[in-house]
Amino acid sequence: MSSEQIEFDETAVRELEEKFDPEVRFRPLGPVASWLTAGLLFSLSMFHYYTAGFGLLREVTHRGVHMAFVLALIFLVFAASSKGQKTLYVSSLLRPAGLPVIDWLLAAAAVVSTLYVPFVFHDLAFRIGNPLNIDVVMGTILIVVLLEATRRAMGWPLPIIAVIFMLYAVFGRSAPGLLVHSGADWSTVVNHLYLTSQGIYGLPVGVVATYVFHFVLFGVLATRMGLGKLFIDLASALAGRFSGGPAKVSVLSSALLGSISGSSIANTVTTGSLTIPAMIRIGYPRHFAAAVEAASSTGGQITPPIMGAAAFLMVEFLGIPYTDILIAAIVPASMHFLGVLLQVHFEAKRQGLRGLSPDELPKVWEVLKHDWPTVIPLFVLVAVLLNGNTPYLAAFWGITSCVVIGLLNPRQRLTPRDVFEAFVIGAKYALAVGAAAATVGIVIGVVTLTGVSFKVSYIVTSNAAAWASTIQPLIPFGLMSLTSLTLLFSLVLTGVVCILMGCGIPTTANYLIMVTVSAPILVFLNVEPLVAHFFVFYYGVLADITPPVALAAYAAAGIANANPFKAGNTAFRLGIGKILVPFVFVFSPSMLIVVKDFSWQSFFLATSGAVLGITALSAAFSAYLLRPLGLPARGALVASALLLVAPELYSTAIGLSLLAIVTVLQAFTSRSRETGAVDP
Repeated sequence: MSSEQIEFDETAVRELEEKFDPEVRFRPLGPVASWLTAGLLFSLSMFHYYTAGFGLLREVTHRGVHMAFVLALIFLVFAASSKGQKTLYVSSLLRPAGLPVIDWLLAAAAVVSTLYVPFVFHDLAFRIGNPLNIDVVMGTILIVVLLEATRRAMGWPLPIIAVIFMLYAVFGRSAPGLLVHSGADWSTVVNHLYLTSQGIYGLPVGVVATYVFHFVLFGVLATRMGLGKLFIDLASALAGRFSGGPAKVSVLSSALLGSISGSSIANTVTTGSLTIPAMIRIGYPRHFAAAVEAASSTGGQITPPIMGAAAFLMVEFLGIPYTDILIAAIVPASMHFLGVLLQVHFEAKRQGLRGLSPDELPKVWEVLKHDWPTVIPLFVLVAVLLNGNTPYLAAFWGITSCVVIGLLNPRQRLTPRDVFEAFVIGAKYALAVGAAAATVGIVIGVVTLTGVSFKVSYIVTSNAAAWASTIQPLIPFGLMSLTSLTLLFSLVLTGVVCILMGCGIPTTANYLIMVTVSAPILVFLNVEPLVAHFFVFYYGVLADITPPVALAAYAAAGIANANPFKAGNTAFRLGIGKILVPFVFVFSPSMLIVVKDFSWQSFFLATSGAVLGITALSAAFSAYLLRPLGLPARGALVASALLLVAPELYSTAIGLSLLAIVTVLQAFTSRSRETGAVDP
């Protein structure tokens, strides 16, 4: 492939990403504004790169500098409306450097109000709880510009949620039922959200400024230097020749690319631009090809070593090493890809689809021989992590090795300009998540101010217990205890809320809100905190492939020229691993390995049950196992898969599975006798 073709492909992928992902939908800029914003973006990347390697600033100062850069830049690169997002303005008195005056004023207000807290930090100990008028004014300004910046970068849903929470804090006396509280005046709300570490300057911003930004930058650099292309070529060489080959390439390449990218949409458009046309070419329906890519790509957010922002947030919330998060994620992530792969295989067998011919595939040895240097940065990053160092130091050495290898690699050499552009693009891609983290800080601040999470926990668990008491006597042989049923209903309610929240806000923001409001529900039911966090995280990620707002599926449908809603429904079906497995590891925590009371017996029992359940569901949804399946066999497989969630139901589940398999074998035997032939 020529260099011109590679550049064309990269440009096309970026255009697709900007079309379907609102977080990277940047407005066109004139020459002056373009160079100014590029310089600021590069400076932001260099600030984080330098502090990761040579020492972070004081906590509130580090977070303040990060937010000042992020919020100011959002007003420069995101327009106030969709019309402005497409219009290139000429410089004038009302549009200096081609940007409206109001955007410059908002950027300045963001910088001043954000840096005010670090500037007066030495006096805050005497003012928290009794803020000065200037504190309230500055805090109000920051809240307003933060909500506007988040709206520009991510749309309306998250700012609206933040406003609702602030209204609840102020007008709590009018809240219904158990949600009522004494209420707080505006100065008290601003004091809590602005001057303490439990609001805007809290944990979410700290994690983004300390960890997430660095790994976003690493992913951009690694992809630019050729690691993403290596993964796609390697997946093609390994899986392309099998039945339905391009679809299996999509699953494998998305798993590999997901190890360096925490974005579902970025993963979708990067691998999908190659795999979706290939899937359509060998006979997969367009909506199915789009769904395969979308479902596979959402696995990137749950695939170690880079799992998006949520993994780093877990580290801070739970106070455990990052390596524990990586170990806990390995088996559940593999279950997700197993579910997609099985359905792809069954669909290919049912339709008689071929694999790719040897002429259409690269050779494994040739791929590794040509591009092996691009893997070095990933090995460096993982090695530094496993050596017990901080994630940001690992990212520092990963970024450094990307730059060094990129500049020295003779086969795909980066120029200094390429490195500069990667630093600029990495900072651009981190802007939206930075604004989201600060806005979620408002939600978390209101929760800690009002104590609403405990009230929600009580409401959910009491309703779940009432439903369990009604249904438990109807279950034959007392297969499920009242405690297990209560937990099951609580999980269902929590999962549904996670998916609904995820329809309007990105995964990181969804995780932060749900872990603040809903995770206490599961902890209240004696679910281990790590397990509760993983459950909320997995169901939040499902939103990317859950209609009506399935952004990853819609991006894939755009590439495939398919019906978006049909692609979203199919992608949700293909993501059964992410639907079933969270229930399994709640009832059998040993699947996550790094939990209390871990035992290998429980681990193998839970993992085997998950594999059987995913296989049963895959066969049922694909209507194929050894032969096409009828409704009775599919119903038995679905029932057995659902029963495999809890160990106490395994015996019943295995019985139903055997019944389904016997039904299939009987049909197979009868057909063989009628035709006098035996299928090989």
